[in-house]
Amino acid sequence: MTEPHLHRRAGVVAVHSLNRFVFSVPDLDEAERFYLSFGLEVRRAADRIDLRTWGHPHVWGSVFHGGEAKRLDYLSYGIDEADLPAWRERIEGHGIACPAHRLSDGGGLWLRNPDGTPLQLVVAPKVSPSEKSRGTARSDAAPGQGAAPARSAVPQVRPRHLSHLLFFTPDVRRMVTFSSQVLGLRMSDHSGDLIAFMHGPHGSDHHLVAFAKSHAPGLHHSSWDVGSIDEVGNGAEQMRAAGHDKGWGVGRHVLGSNYFYYVRDPWGSYAEYSHAIDFVPHDLEWPAADHPPHDSLYVWGPPVPDDFITNHEPVSGAPT
Repeated sequence: MTEPHLHRRAGVVAVHSLNRFVFSVPDLDEAERFYLSFGLEVRRAADRIDLRTWGHPHVWGSVFHGGEAKRLDYLSYGIDEADLPAWRERIEGHGIACPAHRLSDGGGLWLRNPDGTPLQLVVAPKVSPSEKSRGTARSDAAPGQGAAPARSAVPQVRPRHLSHLLFFTPDVRRMVTFSSQVLGLRMSDHSGDLIAFMHGPHGSDHHLVAFAKSHAPGLHHSSWDVGSIDEVGNGAEQMRAAGHDKGWGVGRHVLGSNYFYYVRDPWGSYAEYSHAIDFVPHDLEWPAADHPPHDSLYVWGPPVPDDFITNHEPVSGAPT
């Protein structure tokens, strides 16, 4: 039995958390080095690595060995136990049940989204944020002292939790309809049929998931919360020092308002340091809108790399 979370929109059956994202890469050693450098706690098993944030027991992601290219395998969402009958009825009514993925523990309810990606719904505590993330406390420098630390004294940036995931899809509007009607998510903002951001109705960051148009499904980036814009910048420097010098940022987004730095991983996708993203409480209706692309991506920052929205995953998608 799991305790119901404190903030819940009454009468609404919807996923409440990103429970875990799972993908495969050709080289687990390379994946382990990348995520350790990024600042996550990485635990190795025989066939995978599990991604945690330091001081938090939850496994946010699992990376398996397999294939010649990165491949999104499945996504797991958290749900409330009281909603299980409604979820079973909804999945059956839409005719979208599927077998458990071969890389999973087999638990929970399984369905397939319109792009063919398996989704697991598992009864679990709410691990996605239930309130706006707070900045890391800092004290002002004493008179006559500099506020900035020596470069050698900067501690490793360690993200606090997974904020959101952005996926590629051939049909953004179709994925929005599915995520709304089946998963219970709600639109935050979008830009035509090019990109859409969706939040959870039980309290969520501005986007729990987002979808960007591409030729095929895939994972574009995982986004990780940090405590200050300094940590965003220090994270960027940390990754450059580790040999990962391709990315985008530091900058500030329009939709979501967060400060960001995206570092490109060894497989052509990204991990994002994110600070101060907007939050949508469970009892607030977010004023969703359609934004012009030229005015909605970022307020300030360097130009977007030409290959930033490039999907390097196999067109065949993830096998079960």
